[in-house]
Amino acid sequence: MINPKLLDEMSARISSLLAATPAGDIEKNLRAALAGLFAKLDLVTREEFDVQREVLTRTREKLVALEARVTELEALNKPGSGQK
Repeated sequence: MINPKLLDEMSARISSLLAATPAGDIEKNLRAALAGLFAKLDLVTREEFDVQREVLTRTREKLVALEARVTELEALNKPGSGQK
């Protein structure tokens, strides 16, 4: 759910900023706080998003085809169309 690369990148940047300060455990605390924040946001990965987008695209295509078929069947079933 959370991209570990994002956390690692943010951690590396924070580490380089804090390297000259005596607050060595700030990185650990900040990393834990960020991980908790991201977990609460209920984010999805790009891969999960792309899969759901593909599912939605296929569903829309099927819906369009079904709507066209229903319209066709309704036209055939109208009085005066020559068929029952």
